[in-house]
Amino acid sequence: MTEAQKQNYHVPMECAGWTLAALLRRVRPELSWSQAKRLIHHRHVQVNGNLCMDDARRLKPGDVVAVWQEPLARPIREEDIQIVYQDPYLVVVDKPAGITTLRHPEERHWPRRRRQLQPTLDEMVLEILQGALSVTNPTGRSSHRKTPTARKSQKSNSGSQKHRPSHRLRRLYPVHRLDRDTSGLIVFALRPEAYLKLVQMFRKHQIHRVYLALALGRVEEQTFRSYLVRDRGDGLRGSTQEPGKGQLAVTHVRPLEYLPGYTLLECRLETGRTHQIRIHLSEAGHRVCGEKIYTHPLGGKPIPDPSGAMRHMLHAAQLGFQHPITGEPLLFESPMPTDMRRLIEKLRHQPESPPPN
Repeated sequence: MTEAQKQNYHVPMECAGWTLAALLRRVRPELSWSQAKRLIHHRHVQVNGNLCMDDARRLKPGDVVAVWQEPLARPIREEDIQIVYQDPYLVVVDKPAGITTLRHPEERHWPRRRRQLQPTLDEMVLEILQGALSVTNPTGRSSHRKTPTARKSQKSNSGSQKHRPSHRLRRLYPVHRLDRDTSGLIVFALRPEAYLKLVQMFRKHQIHRVYLALALGRVEEQTFRSYLVRDRGDGLRGSTQEPGKGQLAVTHVRPLEYLPGYTLLECRLETGRTHQIRIHLSEAGHRVCGEKIYTHPLGGKPIPDPSGAMRHMLHAAQLGFQHPITGEPLLFESPMPTDMRRLIEKLRHQPESPPPN
């Protein structure tokens, strides 16, 4: 589907607190209540870029409601989530695109039925682990799940089974997160002691993280180094030139393949700031294909993106660290997801686009 196959509606101040169904009836007065709810339940509606199947969702001023002509992809299911590695202290997951890592604070009070309409990764992983806790094999991996999409640098500690907690797993401890439309590897801690050590490792930049990105234009091997602030001047995160402000962000990029008008990149994070790769590439004039937020420089026009990507093409391909308890070196890899691979194949065979004005 293309952007032309949807209509966007910005929620005005006078509609604050309205339900999604009520807003649809206002902007599409030809719809009955049942027709408006059917559009929502049949996956035609997004709120702020996220599929929403909850007709009772309350809207805020500035929310963007998109109504698509055709139904969007179904929500993520348990079978879409790969448990790559699990032991008593941590779990590594291969996250599909299209699911939020953690629930927003204002959504945590939602009743269970409503949360199930829009599940988050941590909630789904917890349910998977709770169901599999009693059927794991001695390597610590879930015996009911295949793991062909990732590998570990060394064999798991064969003695890890004896440390497995006998009580029911009640929560996950989020150590970092991936954006909703970013796919790839993410780690959760299962015990507080592992959580504290992993958080410290992330803070000290002791985690090996490599992403694949598909970006517009020809990108040469280089290192981006800047200081990021929450508001660069137009409400978006970005780099600042003001001394003493912002957080240091360093991204090393290396081209893997040049396509007509695009570059497939390996991006290695030295630091791990929010949206770091997307910001650095956009500020350099090389918007990530499918990027919907960082589309333009400060005060400038959006960089055209003729790729047709339905989400930003960013994939967490490698994740490596020392086990926080045993000290064992761990390295995991995830292959390029299908949608990214298919887009690259399509772009290989198209004529090069003219450079943007």
